Formats: sequence, C-alpha cells, structure tokens
Amino acid sequence: MRSDLMKEGASRAPHRSLLKALGITDREMKRPFVAVVSSKSDYIPGHAHLDTITKAVEAGIRNAGGVPFTFNTIGVCDGLSMNHKGMKYSLCSRELIADSIEVMLTAHPMDAVVFIPNCDKVVPGMLMAACRMNLPSIFVSGGPMMPGRNGDKRMGLNEMFEAVGSHATGAISDKELRHLEEVACPGCGSCSGMYTANSMNCLTEVVGMALPGNGTIPAVQAARVRLAKEAGERVMELLEKDIRPKDIMTPQAFENALRADMAIGCSSNTVLHVIAISYAAGCPIDIAHIDEIGRATPQICKLNPASQVFITDLNEVGGIQAMLKELDRGGLIHRDIPTVSGTVGERIDAAPDADGVVIRKLEDPFRKDGGLAILFGNLAKEGSVVKQGAVAPKMMKHSGPARVFDSEEEATAAITAGQVHPGDVVVIRYEGPKGGPGMREMLTPTALITGMGLGESVALITDGRFSGATRGACIGHVSPEAAEGGVIALVEEGDIIDIDIPARSLQLKVDEQTLQQRRAAWKAPERELSGYARRYAQHVTSGSTGAVFDDLLEENRK
Repeated sequence: MRSDLMKEGASRAPHRSLLKALGITDREMKRPFVAVVSSKSDYIPGHAHLDTITKAVEAGIRNAGGVPFTFNTIGVCDGLSMNHKGMKYSLCSRELIADSIEVMLTAHPMDAVVFIPNCDKVVPGMLMAACRMNLPSIFVSGGPMMPGRNGDKRMGLNEMFEAVGSHATGAISDKELRHLEEVACPGCGSCSGMYTANSMNCLTEVVGMALPGNGTIPAVQAARVRLAKEAGERVMELLEKDIRPKDIMTPQAFENALRADMAIGCSSNTVLHVIAISYAAGCPIDIAHIDEIGRATPQICKLNPASQVFITDLNEVGGIQAMLKELDRGGLIHRDIPTVSGTVGERIDAAPDADGVVIRKLEDPFRKDGGLAILFGNLAKEGSVVKQGAVAPKMMKHSGPARVFDSEEEATAAITAGQVHPGDVVVIRYEGPKGGPGMREMLTPTALITGMGLGESVALITDGRFSGATRGACIGHVSPEAAEGGVIALVEEGDIIDIDIPARSLQLKVDEQTLQQRRAAWKAPERELSGYARRYAQHVTSGSTGAVFDDLLEENRK
C-alpha cells in the first residue's frame, strides 16, 4: 500500500507514534488509508452542509474496511465575491486548490481519495488534482439547492441579480427587492440553476468520476447522504481493482462530457474547466474541437436560467443518466469505457427513458446544435464562448456600435446610469486571465442589462467570464485578451461589431491597416499587483487553453 511509506517498518515507529496520537490502532495500521478531501466552510451555502456528506463518506469507507482521514480545501463563493475585488480570486482559486491537494497527498501518503466539492472552482480544481495524483479516486458533491419561490413562480440566484436591475429602473420597490432576497436561496446546496457548480457536478458524473445521481440529487435529500456512503464504499473497490482517474478520464470520456455539456446547456465556464482538466489528464482538448462537438449535438434540456425548469426537475425524471440514454439512442455516446461504477453503457441502460418534456427526444430538441458555441473572427482569433441556448432568437445575429469600458466597474456604472442603449455592444476588457487578473465573472452587468429590459437588444463582449446564471447575447473568454495585445484592446468607442452566432463569427468592422496603426500606439495599462494575484498573472495562460498555468502547457508539449 502507498500508505506503507509512513507506517511500515522499524524506521516508521515515530510515524506510527504520531498516528496513534490520532487514535489509530494497530489493526487499523494494516488497513488502507483513504483521504477524504472536503471543501466544507461556513462561508458558502453550497458547502455549509458538507460535514454531513463527509461523515457519510467516512462511514462508507469504514464499512468497506478502510480508514478515513479528512482534510479541507479552500473554496470561493462566486456569488459572494461578485462585483468587487474578491472575484479576481475566484478562478485563481482553482489552481491553488489543486496545488494544496497535491501537497497534502504527497506529504501524507494515502492509498485512495474521496473528493467532496460542490461549488464552481472547487470541482475542476479537485479533478485536476485527481489527475495529477492519479490515486484511486471518486467524487461525491454536496448536491444542488432547491429552487426559491416567489408566489407561484420558482426562482434562482440569477433572478435575484436581475432584480437589482429592475430595482434600478423603478420596476420593483425596495420592499419587493427585500422580499426576493429572502426567498431566492432557501437553503444549503449549490445554486439551483444550471450554473457552473451544477454544470461541473453533472459533468463529473458524465466523465465517469462520480456515481449516478451525483449531479442532480438535491442537497437536502437523504438520497444524497446514501450516495455519499456508497461513494465511500466504492472507493475501496476502485483501490482493490487499481482503477485510477487517468484510466477513466480519457479522450472518449471528455467527449461524452462535452456532449452532455451541449445537450443540457451548461455554463460557459465549463469550456475553461474541461480544457484545464484535459490538460491535467494528459489529453488536451482543442477549443475548436469543442465547437465541432457542439455543432453535432442537439440541446435536449433547457434548464434555469434559460427556462423555469430546474435541475431538481431533471433529477425527478432520471437525471443525467436518462439524458445520456437519449443521446446514446442517437449514437452520440462512447458506451464501452470505464467509470467508477461499471461502464458508461451499463449505467445508461439502467436509466429510465427520456420523458419528452424535461428531457426532450432527439427528434424534438430545443436546438439542433448544442447550448454552447465557440465564435472566431478578427476580434477572437483564438476563440470566444457564448451560451447560445440562453440567447434570445433576435440576438443570434446582431450588429451595433461598441461601448468600450476598461473594467467591470466602469461598465456597471454606465449601465446603471442609463448610458447603454438598445443596439449597443458593450465591450468590457482588461478582465482576462492576466489582465484582471483572474478573469472575473460579469454577472452584475449582464443581469443589469436583462433586469433593465435590454436583454433582447444589447450584446456584451469581454475577455472575462460569465456566470452560469448569465443569459443573453453575452460572449466571453475573448482570446487573445486585451492585456496580451489582443484585438479587443484596439476597439474604440463607436466601432461596429458584428455578431453571428449561427456562423460562429465575431468581427470588428475595422480594416487591418487601421488596426495596425492602433496597435502601434497601444500600451498595456500598468497594474499594481501583489501576493498570489501577481504570481498568478505571471504564469496563467489564455482562456483558449483553459487558463491553466504555463508549466502544464509545457508538460503536454513534451
């Protein structure tokens, strides 16, 4: 066993002494040691209940003859860090989470690992760590929050942010805003829509690193606790059979995950994270390949924020496995590849058929192509991302004058002040991985646009990111970013920008000679950075490569 590095032989008597100080018995010394990695904190609703999940996992490990050892990672709540300096540290936390897990699992040799994430950057950070360590591993998330309810209408966090825009225009009163904030988030769990957290937890199930139900079983249901206990038991089987993350996270598994991503209309952030995880797994995905998969995959689920259907509704009709079963009916899924519990095909075959409403039949999709699209053009030579499944039909093609802002704060102030008008294309730049740094989410300006009634007339383009809660013609991850001298840095007020989502095109209508003149005069703005943010900006790569660190790119080039 790997744990023998710290518990076997006379030279390890001091180590055993320390373990016995924890209450470990001589009999337990002979058993496998299993790490339980939790993102529990009191900061975040998605993580507040993870002690319950952890205890169930520990019980499962003990049931199957292992000895659990639990430690916690950091975790950032994107909602609480939104629209202030804290958001610069959200994406940054992904790499820090992966690094910290590597440190802990190398310093303290364990035989297997159970990962317990729930929110946005924790899931991909833990998946990257799982690839890096390549120990027998399984994931079990904390599960989604139940939808909020305002009278007869259900709601999620995106409606809460949009309500701020409605309040700014006088459409709702102070009293109404206060009522909404009391009902939008009714309890623990990852935010209730198909935002980034739920998207990544669903894709973790699809890629094969979690048991069926991981992505959709609500946080408050006993089924979630049972799933956690089963995950603890299952990891011992993975250890016995020596099944490791890189055996599961293969190119075929990533293609399955991307098919699912397109079929259920996941957060645009999944493009960043799936690419990053694929680099960690040693089989990097090119962003253009993601669009190829998207063009060939119908969207058969349309979940909040794109509709009033929530992830809990998907759970009630069979969850992710039922959705995969429908895709499989069209020959779109790799069946004969391993997961933490049998093959993909075996899991799919045990699922119910698509209900035709929450999960539409392939013959009657919401869209003939996927929920995400990758746009290229002179404004995004390395690509950009849009959640097209949440774009109004009239905004699928749009041409308008640029309104240029060099930060999220500038844009938010202008939108709030009524300085953005129908037809405009809002450009927010210097918010990319290096330029932010940290590639902030732009939920506040996008929600303001929607809440002020401009969602079907105004587009927004940024080298930053969007929340999974964002809807509308919002195009993010523009690469190369402004801080690297990308064309987005050369856009001037009033320039015409053409958006053609069906054609996958994002064009700045300025001739090349003029762009060259602007480039010659361009100078990157100076920033005062310190601490982790400075180190992050020095090493992070483009959004088109998942915003991973440069050493990971180098490893995959060898």
